[in-house]
Amino acid sequence: MINTLEMQIAIDTELNAKSVNNCIDLFKQDATIPFIARYRKEMTGGLDEVQILQIYKQWIYYKELEERKITILKSIEEQGKLTPELSKLISDCKDKQLLEDLYLPYKQKRKTRASMAIEKGLGPLAKIIIEQTLLLKNKDDLLVKYVNLDKGVSTPQEALQGALDIIAETISDNADYRKYIRQYISSKGILLTKVKKDWVDKSSKYEMYYNFSEPLNRAASHRILAIRRAEQEAVIGWKIEIQEQDIFTYLEAKIIKNKNFIFFSDLRLTIADSFKRLLFPALETEAFTIQGANAEKEAIAVFATNLRNLLLTAPAGQKCIIGIDPGFRTGCKIVVIDENSKLLKYTSIFPHEPVKEIEKSEKIICELISQYKPELIAIGNGTASKETMQFIKKTLTEVELKVIPVIVSEAGASVYSASDIARAEFPELDLTVRGAIAIARRLQDPLSELVKVDPKSIGVGQYQHDVNQKDLSESLQFEVEYCVNKVGVELNTATSSILGYVSGIGPALAKNIVQYRAVNGAFPNRKALMKVPKLGAKAFLQCAGFLRVRNSNNPLDNSAIHPESYAIVETMAKDLAVCVKDIIGYEAQIKRIDIAKYKSDTCGELTLQDVIKELNKPGIDPRAEFSYADFSSEINEISDLKIDMVIEGVVTNVANFGAFVDIGVHQDGLIHISKLSDKFIRNPSEVVAVGNKVKVKVLSVDMNLKRISLERIP
Repeated sequence: MINTLEMQIAIDTELNAKSVNNCIDLFKQDATIPFIARYRKEMTGGLDEVQILQIYKQWIYYKELEERKITILKSIEEQGKLTPELSKLISDCKDKQLLEDLYLPYKQKRKTRASMAIEKGLGPLAKIIIEQTLLLKNKDDLLVKYVNLDKGVSTPQEALQGALDIIAETISDNADYRKYIRQYISSKGILLTKVKKDWVDKSSKYEMYYNFSEPLNRAASHRILAIRRAEQEAVIGWKIEIQEQDIFTYLEAKIIKNKNFIFFSDLRLTIADSFKRLLFPALETEAFTIQGANAEKEAIAVFATNLRNLLLTAPAGQKCIIGIDPGFRTGCKIVVIDENSKLLKYTSIFPHEPVKEIEKSEKIICELISQYKPELIAIGNGTASKETMQFIKKTLTEVELKVIPVIVSEAGASVYSASDIARAEFPELDLTVRGAIAIARRLQDPLSELVKVDPKSIGVGQYQHDVNQKDLSESLQFEVEYCVNKVGVELNTATSSILGYVSGIGPALAKNIVQYRAVNGAFPNRKALMKVPKLGAKAFLQCAGFLRVRNSNNPLDNSAIHPESYAIVETMAKDLAVCVKDIIGYEAQIKRIDIAKYKSDTCGELTLQDVIKELNKPGIDPRAEFSYADFSSEINEISDLKIDMVIEGVVTNVANFGAFVDIGVHQDGLIHISKLSDKFIRNPSEVVAVGNKVKVKVLSVDMNLKRISLERIP
C-alpha cells in the first residue's frame, strides 16, 4: 500500500510511486544505494543511483519535517493557542520554510516593541484598529481609554503607537504575506554590490563586484559565492533592490478593508513600517541566503562530478612502474612498485641544480629499468616536474630504452604521505618517499589510491571552503562509494581504505577483512567472507556482488553476478549440458540461453539481462582505455607561451564558468565556457571532464597575474 508520504515523494521526484515505495522499504532494511541500484532493479523499475539518492534525500527531508511538526504542535498547544484550523495547516504542510512561517507568530521572541505594547494592555486596541469595523468620529475618544500611567501609557498617542507596533509585527508574522514577498524578491529583485570605502582605490580579485548589478534569479552560482566571500572579507557590501510600491499595493489590498476608517492613514503608515523595518530586512537576507544555498548545491554538484571523473580515470593497469616525486634542492625521490602495487625499491637522484649529478642520476635510472623492467615512469606534476620529464626523456633516448614517462597529478599526494594510512603502510619511510609511491600507484590504479585521501584535498572543486561542509562531505562520500562499487574491488589485494567504501562494509569491517586475510591467507571464494568476524548475512548480501575473487574455485566470483543469482546460472548451464565455466565468456553458448525460462517473482528480466551481460564479459572494468598527454618539451614556463600556440594538456578542474587545464607550465590555464565548444553549451561538463586530454590554443597570457586564457580545439 502506497501511503501519502511516498506518493508525495513520487510527485517531487517525478518517479514511479511503486518504485519510490519499494526504495523506502529497502532503506528501512539498511540497504545501500549501490546495492539497490545494481541488485534490486525489479523493485525499483531500473532506477539508477542518482534517482535513488533523490528518493532518499526527500525521504529524510519529510522525516525531519514530521519531527519538526510534532515539536511545533506541542509548543503551540502548550500555549493554549492551537486551533483545529491551525493544526490542519501545520499537519498538511509540505515545506520547511512555510512550516516555520506558520510557527512564527507563536515562537518565543526576544523583547520587541510589539511584545512591550502587549504587556501594556494594548492588544485589544490593536484588534479594534486592524478589524476596521468600529464607527468612530474622534480617535482620542477610543485612545484615551487605553491611557494607563501604571503600565507606562501616558498619552493617547503612546497608546496608538503601541497598537500600531502590534499590528506591524502581526503583518510581519503572516505566513501568506511572507510567502508572497519572498517570491517577489526572488523573481524580481536586483542584486547590487558596492565596494567598501577602504577598498575604493585598491585592486583585488573582486574588482568586477565593486559596482555590480544583476537580477537575483539570474545570478550564476560562482558569482553569488564570490560576492558572499567578498562581503565576508569586508571588500564589498550588497543589497537587493525591488519596487517597494508593488509590495505596498499588495499588502494594502490584503489589510485595508475600509478607506473611510478613522485610522486609515495610520494603517497605511504601519504597513510601510512593517515592510521596511521587519519584513524586508529579514526576507532580503533570507533571499540572498537561499540563493547562496542554491549556489552551494551547484558548487557541490560540480565538485562531485569532477571527483567522479577523476576517480574513474583510466588506470594503466597491473604494470611495474617507477614513481618519481620531483624536486630541486632535495632531489627526486624514486620508487619502483610491482604489478600488485608492492614496493620493490626506493632511492634518490639529483639531476637538477644545485647538486646536478646528471651522470650518476642517469646510471641509477638505467639500472632500475634494467633490473625491474618497468613499463611506465610516473612523474609528479609539482616542483621540477617538467625538468625531470626532460631529464628522463633524454636518458631514455640516449640508451634507447622503451619506457613511457607520464606526468601524474600530485593533488592530495602530500596529504596521503602525512596521513595515518600512509604511516601504517610505510612506517619506516620518509614523507617524500611515500609521496613517490602514491604517484606511481595513482598511475597504476587511480581509484585505489585516491580513496585514501580526503576528497576535499584532491583539488577538483571551486569554493569548497565556502559551502556547507556536511553537505559537501555527504556528496563526495556518495561519489566515492558510487565509483568503488561501479568498478568493483579485488577482495584479496584490496586495502582497507577501498574496502571501506564497498556497499555494506564500512571502515570497521574493512579492517576485519584485511586482518582476517593477513592471518588466514587469501579468500578462496566469496562465501569465505562469512568467516570474517562481525560480517553477517546482511553485510554479505550488500557487499558480495561488488567484490571480485580472481582465482576463486567458483568462476562466478570474478564477476558482478550476485551469489543470490548463482543458482540461476547453474540452472542455465545444466540446461545447456555444460559446466558454468564453459558459458562464461562464450558468446555462442550464451546466445542459446532463453532468459524468459528463468524469470521468477524475485528474478525478473532486468536482473537476467545483467546476468547475461556479465556472462559475456565478466568483471569488465567500466573505465576508459589508458592514455596520457604528451607535454611539449619546449614549453616549461609561462614565458614560453606565445599567442595562438596550439598545445596539448589535461583537464584538472571543471567549474560552471569553464575548465582549468594543465599545459605543463606550473600554472593551469582557463578555457572559459564560451571557448569550450563551437556550439552553445550550458555547462562545461557537457564537453569536458577532469582527466580529459585536450588540445588548446593560447589566447592570452598575463604574466603579472599569472593568468592563461585558452581555447579548446575540438
